[in-house]
Amino acid sequence: MFSALRQPLARASAAKPLARAFSAYTPAQNAVAPASPKLEYLLTETRGRVALVTLHRPKALNALCNGLFVELNQVLKEFDNNKDIGSIVITGSERAFAAGADIKEMKDRQFIENYVEDFLGHWTQITKIRKPIIAAVNGFALGGGCELAMMCDIIYAGDKAVFGQPEIKLGTIPGAGGTQRLVKAVGKSKAMEMCLTGSVNLTAQEAEAAGLVSKVYPAEQVLDEAIKTASKIASLSTPVVQMVKDAINQSFEMPLQAGLTFERRLFHSTFASNDQKEGMGAFAEKRKPNFTNN
Repeated sequence: MFSALRQPLARASAAKPLARAFSAYTPAQNAVAPASPKLEYLLTETRGRVALVTLHRPKALNALCNGLFVELNQVLKEFDNNKDIGSIVITGSERAFAAGADIKEMKDRQFIENYVEDFLGHWTQITKIRKPIIAAVNGFALGGGCELAMMCDIIYAGDKAVFGQPEIKLGTIPGAGGTQRLVKAVGKSKAMEMCLTGSVNLTAQEAEAAGLVSKVYPAEQVLDEAIKTASKIASLSTPVVQMVKDAINQSFEMPLQAGLTFERRLFHSTFASNDQKEGMGAFAEKRKPNFTNN
């Protein structure tokens, strides 16, 4: 959840001073100015049926403050309701996807206000978005940055990406899924090692081998590859894509037999759609399907 901006960053193989994190910022490829003057922490654009959201706090290595998440929830909801958008990509800069939460913003908070306000509860709104979200991760994805990536549906990593949960070094624990989602991705032992030491981070290659990320690309290619995959998903039937996402996510919440029944009922329901008739008809006729999202 938290940024380790005052701690040395340990790559899985060797520690590197975090001072390197303050080198020149390189904007995310093809990022544009905020679509609205109301957006202070994000850049947004669309590429065909793909929405691209870029975290944009370069001086803070995209540290996740409250304002950033308010804006992120806002734009994701807008894209989710936009019929011209079929999928979403979230990215950061080449130096940092997000180096963690904004420690200065939260260091003086008290238990009662955290509990009453459900502090960080609004971070999880990203998991309520029905359209698929791909995280294109370059550089540091630490604490909240790692948790944000894990809230997405697919993670593509640049070859210099680093994933970690350093919260314990700050006298606290992950608060946005680091102890819950991480263990499901990399297993109990590795999750324990990462969260209990706060200094055992995963390189992109190790994250791929552990199952945390889907694919690793050269840093300069990862965003384009994420958009390419998002475009492929967006070309398919939107309601059926949403059913697939729903079914897979429910597998984490349901016992196996209940999950299988849920999946089968969704499968049955696709036969009430025009897209199922079009997809199977196109296959039988050896032509490309023309999905109309109904």
